[in-house]
Amino acid sequence: MSDVRVSIYDSGNTAGPAAGHAQQPAPPRANDTQVAGNHYKQFQIEPWDAIIDWNLGYLDGNAVKYLSRWRHKNGIEDLKKARHYIDKLLEVEQAKKS
Repeated sequence: MSDVRVSIYDSGNTAGPAAGHAQQPAPPRANDTQVAGNHYKQFQIEPWDAIIDWNLGYLDGNAVKYLSRWRHKNGIEDLKKARHYIDKLLEVEQAKKS
C-alpha cells in the first residue's frame, strides 16, 4: 500500500513567505497524529475526511468509522457498534416517514 495520504484540507498553496517576513511553522494537523493506536494511519483517506466530504451525519458517520476499522482494531465488537448506529439511523428515518 502506498504511503501517500490524501486530505480534503490540503490547500495546494505553494507560495513562499512574503519578502522580509519569516514564515511561522505550521501548527500540527489533526491528520498527522492519532490518539490511541494507529488503526486509521493505514488508509490513504482517513474515515473522518470521508465523513466530512460525504456530508454524513453523526449516526451514519459513526457507522462508517466502525466499518472502516473493524479488521484492524476491535473486530466483531466494531461491527456490532456499526450495526447499532445503523439500527438507530433506521429508527430515525422510519419515524420521519410515519
